[in-house]
Amino acid sequence: MLRKLLFRTQDFKQLFIAIVGAFIGLTFLITSFHYLVRVNEFGEDTEILGRNILIAQRKVTSSSSLGITKTDFEKEELSEMRQETFIDDIQPIVSNNFSVWLETNDKYVPPFRTDAFIQAVNRSFLDVHSKRWKWHKKSRFVPIIMPREFIVMLNTFMSASDIPQVSDELAMSIFFKIRISNGKQEEWYDAKIIGFTNQISALLVPEEFMSYANEKFAAGVPGKITQVMIASKEGKFGELEQYMDDHGMESKRDQMAISRLKSIVGTLLGVITGVSVIALLMSSLVLLQYLQLLISNNYYEIRTLLRQGFHPNNLIKSFWFYFIKLFAIIASIGFIAFILLKILVDHLLIAGGIALKSSLSVEAILALIISLILFAIASYWTARNGVMKWFNV
Repeated sequence: MLRKLLFRTQDFKQLFIAIVGAFIGLTFLITSFHYLVRVNEFGEDTEILGRNILIAQRKVTSSSSLGITKTDFEKEELSEMRQETFIDDIQPIVSNNFSVWLETNDKYVPPFRTDAFIQAVNRSFLDVHSKRWKWHKKSRFVPIIMPREFIVMLNTFMSASDIPQVSDELAMSIFFKIRISNGKQEEWYDAKIIGFTNQISALLVPEEFMSYANEKFAAGVPGKITQVMIASKEGKFGELEQYMDDHGMESKRDQMAISRLKSIVGTLLGVITGVSVIALLMSSLVLLQYLQLLISNNYYEIRTLLRQGFHPNNLIKSFWFYFIKLFAIIASIGFIAFILLKILVDHLLIAGGIALKSSLSVEAILALIISLILFAIASYWTARNGVMKWFNV
């Protein structure tokens, strides 16, 4: 009876607009939160969507070829670059300043010997994670990370020459020996490939081994930093790209393209999430405005009921429960729409070669629950203020 009395003057056209807005906002909010989480999880171990890292070096110009300008980096220069707001971290790529000799040491593999070029990078920049990636002065074993492009090129040659190709597992089972020397003294170490990198086109060794070898075998020749690895802050790759162009730095085209893709994906998901939040906020405000209008249109009925002895809390609960149920229904329908939309998007992503986790993300569910709680609080205070306004009149 009380509900029929208080809700008989509804404007269903305005209510319908508010419901549609809240439905769209909630659906896209849950969807954007879900895929923001899933894409970041997928990107943690992939080159395409992982941490936005690129390798940079100075551009070689006519003046640098003549020795007028330098192509290496000073440590002070790296410290200054580290202070830039768009750079998350920057670390030098250290190259060998001594002779390196690599050969196979496996009875099942034909003998192979070559001079080698090795480098070392900070562990946080590696795209290969292994517990074996460590070295100390008493260790006689040196772990190696090989460039992925090297084994691809090797297998292409073997395939064209009708020679059995080498799998990752086979390559990682081969024993090697490394000799480091400066012409006067030398040391030999056992070595093995523990992984393959898509980032650097050189054999990688642990920083500790490179530091030891450069110190002992560099023959007093100071090493130069000719390449650096730069991690840009999320959404600020454009600023880094402009900085590199202004300071005569360059990177591989494929790395620049991948970094742009990462930046675009992150920005796009952020924009979608922001638009969803704004849409939900605006539709919620329309619902609350509709609640205020409904209370104002029923001021005579509310005043009459209060004078007859109705407690204000009963009237407040009547309005509040009605809008809570309404928002809960909208949230339920929005969640169902999200499930259907998720099935479609997951299918399209799988067809495109991107397999995300199929389970619902906890963050998406939390976004829905938090939206419901915030609306419940806001609608209660709106109903309370609207009813209490007539209590003492």
